[in-house]
Amino acid sequence: MRRLPPSFPGSQRPLLVTVAVTVVAAVAAATLATAGGSSEGGGPRASAPATDGLRHTSVEVSEGGCGKGWAHPHRGKQVFDLTNTSSRAAEVYLTNPANGSVYGEVEGLGPGTSRPLRVTLGGGSYAFRCLPDDTDAVTGPTVTVAGPARGGGPAAVPVTQQDLIPPTIAYQKWVQGRMGELVRRTDVLRSAVREGDLAAARAAWLPAHLVYERMGAAYGTFGDADGAINGTTAGLSGGVRDPGFTGFHRVEYGLWHGASASSLRGAADQLDKDVRALRDSWPQQRMDPADLGLRAHEIMENTVQFELTGRTDYGSGTNLATARANLDGTGAALDRLRPLLTSRDPGLPETGTWMERTGKALDAARQGDHWIPLDQLDRGRREKINAAAGALVERLADVAALTDVRRTR
Repeated sequence: MRRLPPSFPGSQRPLLVTVAVTVVAAVAAATLATAGGSSEGGGPRASAPATDGLRHTSVEVSEGGCGKGWAHPHRGKQVFDLTNTSSRAAEVYLTNPANGSVYGEVEGLGPGTSRPLRVTLGGGSYAFRCLPDDTDAVTGPTVTVAGPARGGGPAAVPVTQQDLIPPTIAYQKWVQGRMGELVRRTDVLRSAVREGDLAAARAAWLPAHLVYERMGAAYGTFGDADGAINGTTAGLSGGVRDPGFTGFHRVEYGLWHGASASSLRGAADQLDKDVRALRDSWPQQRMDPADLGLRAHEIMENTVQFELTGRTDYGSGTNLATARANLDGTGAALDRLRPLLTSRDPGLPETGTWMERTGKALDAARQGDHWIPLDQLDRGRREKINAAAGALVERLADVAALTDVRRTR
């Protein structure tokens, strides 16, 4: 699995997620997300006739008028048209004022601009919280929506940086525990190449590669080492002959395209050296706690984009084995985050269900130590794998959004 650079559209924070709440009187639609759309404006004003069939309410965002304009609360699906009348960009949360649970949010609302926040409200108490850049947060007046709480969408208590430190440290230790195996298996691969036993090298390649693939949530912390160890030809003008093409996939290409053992020694030696350097440097590395939940989502998102399309196959035909390793790596990240997610994500059991379904769909393509290449899968199996993995990616988007660190003051 290749980690996407920040500029790649698929690596951005999910735009629509559903989240959980521990104790709330009412909840809003599954919009704990960055609302889309923008329009210029100097202040709240009557909304133009809605073409979406929903009730619209204009609400002010500013230090002195946070939440102003919401005078006629009601239950059900609706849209708040948020307008920033201040001179600062701001974040805006719709919250439960009793416990700080967030039902919906808009990020980066610039001065003089408006953006919609779509929600579904149940009965209960709500308040807008405005968080202007470089100044303290302001909570608007509490608004009470009459009626039963049922029928609304979910919300969640924000996660802090401090909350994420323990699971991140636990994950780093898990990765550390895999480093010895990675070195040992890479040594076996290198030795087979140096001894001229290409059949043994082909047999050793996949076990070594899969150890690395299971560490997916740590790729961002690996830095340049990731490109050296697991890089592809993407962006290399010379393709498979480019000097910058190194690591597991460089060795894979040679092993399955008739290269001689002597011609592969340099690549195998360099891979072994890079893996050892990664092992030795890892204890000094520090993962960003804010990344762990996002990476749990990105691992499978990238799997769908790269492994399940065959874009990272350099001859071994083992993309499905890699996808299974990526799923294992996702599970390792989720296991460390579970204490935070249990009280926040009502869909966590469903996420577990899709983890299992995806694993079973992938395992069905395994025959002993052999994995069916993608291009040899029958249509039914391929559709089953794609459907399960796609549904899992959607569920993991919620995990990414729930573990995104939000301002509380």
